Amino acid sequence: MDLRHDVALHVHEGVIAQIGPLRGMMGGNEDLPRYGGRGTIVMPGMTNAHHHFGITPLMAGVPFEPLEFWLPQFRMMRPVGARLDTLYSAIEMLESGVTTVHHIASALIGGPDDWDGQADAVIAAYGEAGMRAGWSVMLRDQNILAYDGDDALLAAMPEAARSWFAPRLYPRNGSTAAYLDFHHRLARRHAANPHLRVNYAPANLHWCSDPLLEALGAAARDNGARLHMHLVETERQAIYARERFGCSAVRHLERLGFLGPHTTFGHGNWLEPGDAEILGQCGCTLCHNASSGLRLGSGRADIATALKAGVGFALGIDQSNIADDRDMLLEMKLAWALHRGTTMFGPRVPEAEILRAVTETGAETAGFGGWTGRVECGMRADLVLLDRARVERPFTDPRTPPEALVLHRATKDAVQMVLVDGRPVVKDGKVCLFDRDAVLEEIRVKLTAPPSAAEVEAAAMVSAAMPAIRAHYARYA
Repeated sequence: MDLRHDVALHVHEGVIAQIGPLRGMMGGNEDLPRYGGRGTIVMPGMTNAHHHFGITPLMAGVPFEPLEFWLPQFRMMRPVGARLDTLYSAIEMLESGVTTVHHIASALIGGPDDWDGQADAVIAAYGEAGMRAGWSVMLRDQNILAYDGDDALLAAMPEAARSWFAPRLYPRNGSTAAYLDFHHRLARRHAANPHLRVNYAPANLHWCSDPLLEALGAAARDNGARLHMHLVETERQAIYARERFGCSAVRHLERLGFLGPHTTFGHGNWLEPGDAEILGQCGCTLCHNASSGLRLGSGRADIATALKAGVGFALGIDQSNIADDRDMLLEMKLAWALHRGTTMFGPRVPEAEILRAVTETGAETAGFGGWTGRVECGMRADLVLLDRARVERPFTDPRTPPEALVLHRATKDAVQMVLVDGRPVVKDGKVCLFDRDAVLEEIRVKLTAPPSAAEVEAAAMVSAAMPAIRAHYARYA
């Protein structure tokens, strides 16, 4: 990581066209808008490489529990609509310097006639906010509620809860062919959008049959798209792979030909010995979700070992971070501290690797490699302008390495401006392309209104089903 002093960037048509001495760059460019100044630190726009939706489960009354108990309760969360939900998370990301996101929709709802509108609404909201987005949706065709199949667990539920859950487990008229056709339509419809990449997200090994994994892997290779898959997030998932396939989840995916430089795995908290070496040899990336693993008690990825094996390293906030928001500057600090280790000479994750994870590598995992993530000529001008005085206040020795300065001392209140394609999307620390306060107020009004009959029913059915879900996993354990 280099810190260059007294330089300016010349942006032309959204691209960094020139980087040079401040004094020499000013001549002949007096008519251009100017941002920042001598007291500004400029860094690449960051990427949240693993994100789902805006209103957090905690905000919606879902308590933190082990993942297998947590996810079913999402079905009682009250919706605010795709636009408001997406803009809410965009506010938090942009205002902490995130310009690119890999949005992983949680599921396809309804039938094929509904899916296009659901995706388009989210994509339009990111366009309204001015962000780049890799879009994907978690695809499943088995084991939605339980690792050993849904039938026994459904049978143990009260009849009303069973009748409510069963038709909602899978998309209507869903199939591998329907999923692939949906992705092809989406990619064609948005082909002219430079801020969007359509990716594939097989949900997880236990949620996907081998034929679905093979089809999605082939589609990603054929279309030059990225694959992003949750993997061994919990110890139970690692046990499932071992019992089902007689090997680790990574080795099974290797046998399927699923691994490659286009493949990113979210979480990876329970990799087995030798897995990191396989991932490194295949050019895969691991997206670390530090806050998520801690808050749910799911585990912690061994990032130092993965880096040593040559595995790429990106950083995602998942549903929300340790403060229940999408502040990437905070998530970076947690990830670094989490991998300090306790030995004097043991492996550690360098500060520069944390910054690379949220810039260059993160952008690659979302599908924007070579477009953004670095401050150099020819790259898109996705930039974060930090108030250096606020970062250094009241004093920081000039010998402090730049990566340490930004990683450890930069906070959201130091973010002056954020640019995407050279256009301001954050000014004076606040998003500026849409009415921030109006969005927050509209969300408040929606969620403080009395629940609809359907929302009341959903809460009741989830509450009725949870005892059976807990009892099932007690036996499974």
